[in-house]
Amino acid sequence: MNISVSFKNLKEGFHTSFWVANGMELFERLAYYGQATILSIFLRDHLKFNEIQAGQLSSIFGGLIYLLPIFAGALADKFGFKKAFSIAFGFLAIGYFLIGLTGMNFFANFYSNFDLYPILSLILIFTSIGGSFIKPSVLGTVALSTTNQTKSLGYAIYYWLVNTGAALGPLFAYFVRDIFGIEFVYIVSSISCALMFLTTRIFYNNPPAQADNGKKDLKAVIINLLKVLKNIRFITFLLIFSLYWILFWQFFIIIPFYITDYISKDSPIELILSTGAWTIIIFQIPINRLTKNISTQKAILIGFILATFSWFIWFFLLLASNEIYISIFGAEISLGIILIVLGIFIFSIGEQTQAPRFYEYVADLAPKGQAALFQGYAFLPIAIAWGIGGTFGGWIYQTFSTINHRPEFIFLVMTFVGFIASILMILYNKCVQTKTN
Repeated sequence: MNISVSFKNLKEGFHTSFWVANGMELFERLAYYGQATILSIFLRDHLKFNEIQAGQLSSIFGGLIYLLPIFAGALADKFGFKKAFSIAFGFLAIGYFLIGLTGMNFFANFYSNFDLYPILSLILIFTSIGGSFIKPSVLGTVALSTTNQTKSLGYAIYYWLVNTGAALGPLFAYFVRDIFGIEFVYIVSSISCALMFLTTRIFYNNPPAQADNGKKDLKAVIINLLKVLKNIRFITFLLIFSLYWILFWQFFIIIPFYITDYISKDSPIELILSTGAWTIIIFQIPINRLTKNISTQKAILIGFILATFSWFIWFFLLLASNEIYISIFGAEISLGIILIVLGIFIFSIGEQTQAPRFYEYVADLAPKGQAALFQGYAFLPIAIAWGIGGTFGGWIYQTFSTINHRPEFIFLVMTFVGFIASILMILYNKCVQTKTN
């Protein structure tokens, strides 16, 4: 009887729109991470941009896709989530398709008559505008299609599906790149988003509660943004945290370049980079339980230290191990690949330790009555990191690998970034504690 009642409460605790929205989020993340794992290689090796240009284009796309949700969320509230999802998947399907076309031999003669850099920049901006509507629409649906009893579980399901998409997307990308070619990864991402556009039009309905949800116009969003920017303590925290995310995004800039140039062009880059997502899927709950009694400040600092340590491992060991192969289940695997996977695993353990506590800390930093407002700007460090990190990573790689042929300094520089971030977080915690006392 208790099981039956619990199942009934679980079933009634989620509006249909919850399941449709989260199902679409799974396919959107599959499309996003499928192309993200090969973007830097696609730009450099296929379209023949240099490392700095590839990093700049990655910064344009990644920076905007995490910055624009601040404003896209207001529009999603105003127009309704169904229209917002339609705009998102429509733009994404067209954008990914156009990116893929730039790399197809059939269109090579057409694009040879133009400077591809500004054309691709415009395509990436267009695509990022679509992608910016996804998170506010999905999270808004979760908030309005669950009850007080199921809301926590709803966000857990959302987070799990996001990482499932992040794990499966690179897997599909690997097989598509291997069988059809790297440019067709974008065609598959486009098809995935096109199917979700149809799903939106046919199956998704706005949660009934959205009509009663307090809507904000763009003017209110800008006023709130200025209000947040005036909080020096909060902005300082976000800027320090952006250094952490710079380390993370180099998995999609520096690591693919390094694997291709120093280990093997045939390495399964997509599968290697999916290590973090699979680690989160498997270990998130156990790690949460193991770290539940650790203070928020310590949990965040552990995340920073492990992130730094992952790059430190690569600096010390990677260059000496690329020519060493180990037999695993009958397959000869470069020790360098194993160490990269180990580093990503360690980084992911740190991410799982700090990520849930990050949002808790943001809520604690917010003045009374502004917790929701501050949570809305919690993605700013990711946007800042992508906006800077792509160009920074491309420049670092070109400087120490392509020009000076000293790739070990790439890992030393990134270790130093992590070290500075950790020291700044320690100093920040001490200053905050002193002021509190």
